[in-house]
Amino acid sequence: MAKSTFDTSTSSSGSGSAVVGNELVFEEKLGRKAPLARRAWDSFRRNPDFHITQKGQIGANGQVFDVESAAQNTAESPLARKLKGRHLQMIAIGGSIGTGLFVGSGKALQQGGPASLLIAFSLIGAMLFCTVQALGEMAVLLPVAGSFSAYSTRFLDPAWGFAMGWNYAIQWLIVLPLEIVAAAITIEYWDSPISPAVWVTIFLLGIISINLVGVRGYGEAEFVFSIIKVIAVIGFIILGIILNVGGGRNAEYIGGRYWVSPGGFNNGFQGLCSVFVVAAFAFAGTELVGLAAAETANPRKSLPTAVKQVFWRICLFYIVSLTLVGLLVPYTDPRLIGQSSSDAKASPFVIAIKNAGITGLDSVMNVVIMISVLSVGNSAVYGSSRTLAALAEQDQAPRFLAYIDRKGRPLKAIGVAAAFGFLAYLAASNRDTDVFTWLQALSGLSSIFTWGSICLAHIRFRRAWRVQGRSLDELAFRSQAGVLGSWIGFIFNVLVLIAQFWTGFAPIKPQYGPPITGTLAHVRNFFQAYLAAPVVLLCYIVYKLIYRTPIMRCKDMDLKTGLRDLNLAELLADEKLEKASWPKWKKAYKFLC
Repeated sequence: MAKSTFDTSTSSSGSGSAVVGNELVFEEKLGRKAPLARRAWDSFRRNPDFHITQKGQIGANGQVFDVESAAQNTAESPLARKLKGRHLQMIAIGGSIGTGLFVGSGKALQQGGPASLLIAFSLIGAMLFCTVQALGEMAVLLPVAGSFSAYSTRFLDPAWGFAMGWNYAIQWLIVLPLEIVAAAITIEYWDSPISPAVWVTIFLLGIISINLVGVRGYGEAEFVFSIIKVIAVIGFIILGIILNVGGGRNAEYIGGRYWVSPGGFNNGFQGLCSVFVVAAFAFAGTELVGLAAAETANPRKSLPTAVKQVFWRICLFYIVSLTLVGLLVPYTDPRLIGQSSSDAKASPFVIAIKNAGITGLDSVMNVVIMISVLSVGNSAVYGSSRTLAALAEQDQAPRFLAYIDRKGRPLKAIGVAAAFGFLAYLAASNRDTDVFTWLQALSGLSSIFTWGSICLAHIRFRRAWRVQGRSLDELAFRSQAGVLGSWIGFIFNVLVLIAQFWTGFAPIKPQYGPPITGTLAHVRNFFQAYLAAPVVLLCYIVYKLIYRTPIMRCKDMDLKTGLRDLNLAELLADEKLEKASWPKWKKAYKFLC
């Protein structure tokens, strides 16, 4: 396979330095390093390990997608591998805890009631547990750039990988300005006289700066953000239990009163379906732990632990906290209808605290909501830039996006993501709100498509593994849910798409405010809920027609390119001996964590 290598290794006689690999090595005779400014400037130059493999031979249709080259490029991506186990664990535990839980759960409670809230989040949580387990199995074995979009290219169809990659990149590119605006809106909780544009500027510069530090900066920021969010949720759980049994200022026992009146369900089965959609959005971002595998120092050790943490996040932070929310706040409370998806006044967590007559804590919770929003914005730059770089490495996006500097940063992809952040100024000036509504609609179903593709890719990967004569004992990490779990995850994602189609086509009559009437209003509502689906299908069909990409057959799938160099048999044998000496409590703990 021919390849052309861009080698920017240079020797500068003026500075007495030479570039070797990813580091600047300075001649000892100088007795000192180059000035800090010079070293900082040099770090932005192209990584000398960067390479571009030439395209495949031109076919009869004039175009060819080179599957082999795509796999090689994502496997050999020069992204920096600096994320540690603690970073991955906190990204897995608290990475996607944000407005979906703190604010969006209020809308879900109002539409479906506390029983629907609990059922929907539990079932979506179970689906996501299976999905992340499947992703973990593939990511430990093949920690390649682009992760799940690359797996779709390799195990399903390059055209579907193209659609999934751009679907995921667009999701995060759009989320960034939306989250920055959301952070500025949370400031209005305190009736700030400062213009929202000022806060947009501060938040945008902060997020860009964190990502320019490199993947280590992203990891440390998410580590801190996640700790704050986890502490806040645990604190609310403890407070919620105290308030429910009558330990608040009002000294009033609540118990299950609101499950009796107004009741556990609202809007019947359609209300339950609408909560499924909100729950799916609340879990968005969980898959980032798989995307980070390509930049993890030791994915074989770190990823399995991080993947297992998802179980505890689902059980403790979502199910327990939302159970308490349903006990403390009736779904008829008019404050649950907020002005936007980031309106802290509509947060059931804030409402529960205010109902208890506790002053000050509502502001603390609002600070947590603001930090959560900024955390999602930080993840948006990371997720979109890494996906764009991986698409470019597979020749599925403009080649300049594959630029990776000497610190392992996809610099130009970060620049594109940052440029989208400036759209936040439109909303800050209270103009073009329709633009943001449609942008949000464009990314609305992105996570559902991503999770479904992960499950389907895992099913196909396992079949190819068996067809090519491999044993499950050769897998560095095996999904606890197995192939059955991936089928469950895939079917649940399809059911969520069906539920979203129904609620978009026949929306729930709002409890407060005028109902949606007229054909045009119904069409508008449907496409605002389902616009992402036709866009994904359009990307797939157009790419398929242009490049005539094949649906990957099990015997032809590449199961070798990108494998981390490790003596798996020896490692597994050592681990087996070590596990044999563990007491039963530790075996149980390690199985779950």
